[in-house]
Amino acid sequence: MQKNFVSYIPDFVSYLRNERNYSEATILYYESETRSFEYFFAGIDEDMTWQTVDKDTIRNWMEFCIETGGTAGTMNRRLSALRAYFRFLMKRNIISKNPILTIKGPKREKMLPQFVREKEMDILIDSQTIDNSDYMASLARTLIILLYETGIRRAEAIALKDEDVDFISHQLKVTGKRDKQRVIPFAGEVENALKEYRDLRDSTFPEHENSFLLGSKGNKLTPYFVAKIVREQLSLVTSITKKTPHVLRHSFATALLNNGAGIEKVQKLLGHQSVETTQIYTHTTFEQLRREYSKAHPRDKKQ
Repeated sequence: MQKNFVSYIPDFVSYLRNERNYSEATILYYESETRSFEYFFAGIDEDMTWQTVDKDTIRNWMEFCIETGGTAGTMNRRLSALRAYFRFLMKRNIISKNPILTIKGPKREKMLPQFVREKEMDILIDSQTIDNSDYMASLARTLIILLYETGIRRAEAIALKDEDVDFISHQLKVTGKRDKQRVIPFAGEVENALKEYRDLRDSTFPEHENSFLLGSKGNKLTPYFVAKIVREQLSLVTSITKKTPHVLRHSFATALLNNGAGIEKVQKLLGHQSVETTQIYTHTTFEQLRREYSKAHPRDKKQ
């Protein structure tokens, strides 16, 4: 840096602490990132100052950060620190133009939803035999089949009442987000599991509240209890990091799309307000197809 270079970072830190009342953690982070940027532009041009920094300098810095392993999330946090600093410089009339004003951060990559493979779900469901003397085993199996083969949410399963399960028309009436109701058809395996569970439930708890699924004491299920059962069951067949009820919903959608279902039909079954929400599963199925292609294609095997 040039000998007469002025760094306004100490004043910025004082401003954040005394005028803005930022937390110490935020102050330390903002100070660290503004100093890093200062070192960066001084390394490019020793005559550059905060008054002469321009948009190209900021973009070069962003490119450098990403090339050295920075993620989109990290880059956006760094930009937040720099934006606060430039606002401070404008407020103090140290600079006359804000060079970061039109700079946009990188878009975060959408994480693809995790799902359990169809073969793994087949193993889990087919390996469990019906034991009419074990209520909890029956409840666990019923929960897995219900969540995986209908795609309903955990809260929707908990809220099911006896009158919501129509065995004549083979339909579930589900109340989803924003109290929106939808009807979901179910097939033979779901019907058998629900009927067998219901019969065991009624014999185990002759008098019970109006919830279709009941816990070990005849009480309404809790979200934690459902999550615990799902985690224990999925741990038997898969090593994916997430083993939650919502993963079974992802698995339901992925299985339907893999087997030719139209995205609009999957959208209606899931209760998504927009088809754009459902489209994330098309990326999941494409990624699965890409991996299978890489494993199976003879040209890829030669690489």
